Amino acid sequence: MLDEFILSSLQEDIQDGDHSSLACVPQDAQSIASLLIKEEGVLAGMQVAHRICELYDASLKFCPNLSDGSSVRPGQIAFTIEGSARSILAVERLILNCMQRMSGIATQTATFVELIKGTNCTLLDTRKTTPGMRFLEKAAVQIGGGANHRFGLYDMIMLKDNHIDYAGGLALALERTDKYLKENHLELKVEVEIRSLDELEQLLALPTTYHRIMLDNFTPEQIQIALKRIPKGIETEASGGITAQTIRAYAQTGIQFISVGALTHSVKALDMSLKACL
Repeated sequence: MLDEFILSSLQEDIQDGDHSSLACVPQDAQSIASLLIKEEGVLAGMQVAHRICELYDASLKFCPNLSDGSSVRPGQIAFTIEGSARSILAVERLILNCMQRMSGIATQTATFVELIKGTNCTLLDTRKTTPGMRFLEKAAVQIGGGANHRFGLYDMIMLKDNHIDYAGGLALALERTDKYLKENHLELKVEVEIRSLDELEQLLALPTTYHRIMLDNFTPEQIQIALKRIPKGIETEASGGITAQTIRAYAQTGIQFISVGALTHSVKALDMSLKACL
């Protein structure tokens, strides 16, 4: 998946040639460039940068100074690249685009993880990711200390509000899900999104199997009430508008998981640049 992403991204950027470099940089010019960190954060994307260099020009020498997960500060050099000046210029923007975004996600994740430190709660990401970059963004969440929720629609059943409404209610949604899994011989975990305490009572009264209950847009106080009603052995997750200001209160309720879409959908890229060493 990584190689396919890199090759298609390079094709998108270069097409029939990097005419800026072809126009003014001699074909045999050799150079060194360094990745300069310009902002505090958590570094992510080093392995991706290395692979970009390998795939575009195997003669490029990638020399890492830091590793994924490192805490970084302005002025540090993450790595240097040595080799063809034209090749360095060709991979520069793809490396920066990947590393800045991944490092921003890792930094934001680490911030949220620190906020719930000391609780037994696990921070999760969501599917609110950039199309084509989900695997990189979810890797960045792990580098930042978080955990991954499902990767896509195929690896877990998650009955959200729209599924329940389209199915005609909780009972029908779960009944059909049980039948579907049996008929297709699938062993997938099932998570059910619940929107109110009343809906939770409806769910708990049903004779169907599910692994996790998501309490969506509940307040911490409502979650505490809900947790007293949910039998042990069923995983619990809080979601919906949880911010850095509120996540600690949610984690202290005893909820097992908290999913935060903002880890990936509205993150600020970490500032860095790839500079020629003259």
